[in-house]
Amino acid sequence: MSIQAPRGTYDVLPDQSAKWQEVEQKINELCRLYQYKEIRTPIFEHTELFQRGVGDTTDIVQKEMYTFQDRGDRSLTLRPEGTASVVRAYVENKLFGLPDQPVKLFYTGPMFRYERPQAGRMRQFVQFGVEAIGSKDPAIDAEVISLAMDVYRSVGLKSLRLVINSLGDTESRIAHKEALIAHFAPRINEFCSDCQTRLEKNPLRILDCKVDRNHPLMGTAPSLADFLNEESQQYFDDVKGYLENLDIDYVVDPNLVRGLDYYNHTAFEIMSDAEGFGAITTLAGGGRYNGLVEDLGGPQSPGIGFAMSIERLLLALEMEKVEIGDSQNLEAYVVAMDETTKKKAFSIVKNLRENGISADMDFGGRKLKAQMKSADRKKAAYVIVIGENEIANGKAAVKEMATGEQVEVVFEQLAETILKKKSLGE
Repeated sequence: MSIQAPRGTYDVLPDQSAKWQEVEQKINELCRLYQYKEIRTPIFEHTELFQRGVGDTTDIVQKEMYTFQDRGDRSLTLRPEGTASVVRAYVENKLFGLPDQPVKLFYTGPMFRYERPQAGRMRQFVQFGVEAIGSKDPAIDAEVISLAMDVYRSVGLKSLRLVINSLGDTESRIAHKEALIAHFAPRINEFCSDCQTRLEKNPLRILDCKVDRNHPLMGTAPSLADFLNEESQQYFDDVKGYLENLDIDYVVDPNLVRGLDYYNHTAFEIMSDAEGFGAITTLAGGGRYNGLVEDLGGPQSPGIGFAMSIERLLLALEMEKVEIGDSQNLEAYVVAMDETTKKKAFSIVKNLRENGISADMDFGGRKLKAQMKSADRKKAAYVIVIGENEIANGKAAVKEMATGEQVEVVFEQLAETILKKKSLGE
C-alpha cells in the first residue's frame, strides 16, 4: 500500500513553486511600501483563543477546527485563521504600548480547517493576512482594502469586484439583533439545527447560512442598514469617501455579514468575476473588529484586517489565463563536451552563480545533443559550450537561445558578458 498525502492537503511541486514565490515576493514588496511589518505566530494555539476570538457560534469553531489534547492534557488547536493569533500576540507582547499606533502587521502561513475539499479550498491552505491595530480612523479601513486590491492587481488580475457593507457599532447591532429574532422566531423550526442554535446567540449568522439561503424569510429579513445609528452611518460614509479618493470602485451589499463573530462597522469581500471560477467567487474578506483586543485581555484597541487564500489567488490567475513565475527561468546552461572539460565547466557554473546568474549543467554524463535538449527544456537564456578547443583557446562559445546568435567570449568575461546582455534585454 502506497502512502499518499492526507485528504485535503497537497504538494506544491517545482513547476508550481515559482508561481508561489513570485506571489510572496510581490506581497512582501507591497507590505514594505505600505509599511506593514511581518509577524510570525505559532501554528497551534490554546483552543480557548479561537473559541473566544473567532466565536463559539461560528462554523469554524463548531465544525472545522483540528483540536487535540497534548501530553499535559491541554486542549490545543491548529490555527484555522490568523487574526486571533495576531491579536493574542499583540496583547501578550504589549504592542499596544508602542508609541506609533496603529501597529501594522502582516502574516503568511498555513491554516487548517476540516471542510470538504474543493478547487481552491483545502483542509490545509496558505493564508496571507493584514492587521492594523490601534486606530479607529476610517482612513485605515480604506488603506487596508487598498492593500488587498493591490495584491491582486500586482499579479495581473483584472476581473475583480469589491463588495462592502457596514455592520454598525454595538448599539446598531443590538437593535438589528432584536429585529432578526422577531423576524425568524415564529418559523425557526423550518431552519437547520445550526440556525436554530444561532437564533438567540447570534441571529446575524443565520443570514450567512448555506443550507437555508433560499428560504423565503431570508429575502425579507430586516436589513442592518436600516438600523445604523448616526455615528455608524457617518463612519461608513467616510470609508466610502476614502475609497472614492483612492479611485477604488465598490458595490454596497447589505447582505454581506462575514462569517466571524468579531466583526463590526466595515466588512468587505473581494470577488472574482472571471469566467469559469465556480459558485464560490470570494478571493479575500475582512473587516473591522473593535472589541476583539479587549476580549483577549488587552486594552481598548480597535483594529481592522483581511485574509486571502493564496490557493484561490492562483486559481483566479488560472481562470484569467495570467502566467507568472517566469522570473525563475534558467539564465545559463554550461555544456561540457566530455569528462576532460567537465571540471572547467563546473568552475564556470560556480563563477556565474557568484555573480548572481542562475546557472546549471549536466550531471548525467549525457552527450552534446542531449545536453542541448536539456537546456531547451529548462528554457535557458544562454548556452555556454566548453570543449577541448575552448580550453585550448581560453574562450567559450556562448549561444543566445532566443536568437540563435553565437559569440566567443574569454572565460574571465563570461559573467560580465551575460549580465550586460541581460541588462540590454530588460
